[in-house]
Amino acid sequence: MPNWIIIIAGWMVAAPVLLVFGVLLTELVLGAKPGRRGAAPPPLAGVPSMVVLVPAHNEAAGIGRTIDSLLEELPHDARILVVADNCSDDTAATARAHGADVVERNDPVLRGKGHALAFGRDALRSDPPDAVLVVDADCTLGAGALAALGARALELDRPVQGLYLLNAGANAAPKVQISNFAFLIKNLVRQRGARRLGAPAILGGTGMAFPWRLFADLPLATSDLVEDLLLGIHCARLGSPPCFLESASVWSEAASEADTIKQRSRWEQGFLSTALSHGLPLLREGLLRPALLWTGLHLLVPPLALLFPIGFLALAVLVMLALLGGSWVPAALFGSVFCAVAVMIFVAWLLNGRWVIPARTFVRVPLYILWKAGIYFRFFARRGETEWVRTRRQGE
Repeated sequence: MPNWIIIIAGWMVAAPVLLVFGVLLTELVLGAKPGRRGAAPPPLAGVPSMVVLVPAHNEAAGIGRTIDSLLEELPHDARILVVADNCSDDTAATARAHGADVVERNDPVLRGKGHALAFGRDALRSDPPDAVLVVDADCTLGAGALAALGARALELDRPVQGLYLLNAGANAAPKVQISNFAFLIKNLVRQRGARRLGAPAILGGTGMAFPWRLFADLPLATSDLVEDLLLGIHCARLGSPPCFLESASVWSEAASEADTIKQRSRWEQGFLSTALSHGLPLLREGLLRPALLWTGLHLLVPPLALLFPIGFLALAVLVMLALLGGSWVPAALFGSVFCAVAVMIFVAWLLNGRWVIPARTFVRVPLYILWKAGIYFRFFARRGETEWVRTRRQGE
């Protein structure tokens, strides 16, 4: 085989992985350093109404705590609306007992969070608020987060996503710790990096606020596994790209080890499906509308547990092609970017993630990647998750 064919093959292998790892490296470099927290968020002054919309499916065991924590932070002219969706327990009664308004939905065919949100929105149409905040039934918000999210959404007239993280505790299983660290990279470091780049945020499904004029017409009623991700893409295409507000924190208790893989399987397979269907179209649209360009690039970056095996494989192929007579430049260039990504993930852990995962747990990362391999195999074999299933909470 002529050397020029091998050289071209090397660059064809290197180009896509350089792009993907380059996108991630940019977000890591820009997002690793924590920013200044600044002053306390301003009160929601001058806003006549705000509703916290809480979709809930069989959440009787914990929804009381969530409502109580929301009431502590609820601005004066705001209320909580719980959508008790296809519940077979006392979710509705418990929510009412703790002071929330409740609407009940029963439809065993159209299932999922998107349909619950659409049902709640319909209940608000007769007296719509100025802002709607979506909070999952198992979440706790940081001090001032409700007011900050609502005020920011109305100030910008755009969706706003708070900082959504998982709390696993010091005794969590290593797999859960590693999964939660990957979650932190996605929801904190990469979101922060994209914000500093001027790119839209990615909606995370909870701790997100919308001005009513936008929320009123969003395509909520879907059973998609990542309806929140699609909502953010839809808003960006409408010219209202989501904004990341790091100072407004939202916490959820991590699932058990057994349920973490189910939860991550649904999200990651949904993400991969969305990336395949929307990533390249967003790149094309971004040529004329730059706000969409980075969203498309962001979608090209697969989850870390899939990205690193792809990187190792690409590097091995590039080295092999170089040994066969091709150029060493693609292998050296990609190897440098690959190592830089690994270094920046370590830096991100030092600056942001030591409370999530101790250093000793990193030796289990290869086992974690093997554990995740089944998720990706089922996805590419078209036998993965296709519908929403509620994740069990700790202790259930």
